[in-house]
Amino acid sequence: AYFPYFITYKCSGLSEYNAFWKCVQAGVTYLFVQLCKMLFLATFFPTWEGGIYDFIGEFMKASVDVADLVGLNLVMSRNAGKGEYKIMVAALGWATAELIMSRCIPLWVGARGIEFDWKYIQMSIDSNISLVHYIVASAQVWMITRYDLYHTFRPAVLLLMFLSVYKAFVMETFVHLCSLGSWTALLARAVVTGLLALSTLALYVAVVNVHS
Repeated sequence: AYFPYFITYKCSGLSEYNAFWKCVQAGVTYLFVQLCKMLFLATFFPTWEGGIYDFIGEFMKASVDVADLVGLNLVMSRNAGKGEYKIMVAALGWATAELIMSRCIPLWVGARGIEFDWKYIQMSIDSNISLVHYIVASAQVWMITRYDLYHTFRPAVLLLMFLSVYKAFVMETFVHLCSLGSWTALLARAVVTGLLALSTLALYVAVVNVHS
């Protein structure tokens, strides 16, 4: 779960820029944004206790994830440098903070137990998928906030951002309706994230080449 994050930090060139504390600042921003999201959800979208899947309620809850894009934009706007540097600092700091807050304790305590459980392997793979997701989201935010972005690229970037925000909601609904197993659901999430990543990469390369 943790090794790919370390490799990403080393191989992306962030270590050469001494970007460790920049990533820490991104992680702190993540904590602030998540706190705001939890307060907002607890106030306006209480937990659904009925037996029927609340499609509209879950969709509205997923809309709150737009705050993540705002937070990523805030992190990138506070960092000077090339676009890829801003993207990697924001994404790696954000994803690492999520890993520590949501998966660190379960992995550390549970994975050291006597009995082996595949859910910890799934959790580790899922954390790597999240890293790719936040790199994709950061790249999308960086592109849409460029003042010189050609208008022909804007609809495609907005569409990819929409898909990134509601990806978790769509996958959760799909898993619920199809009653998928944990491994199948994880594979589906990996495939969807990979397709989004490839689409975003192609668009990012096109934007960079046009403006170079």
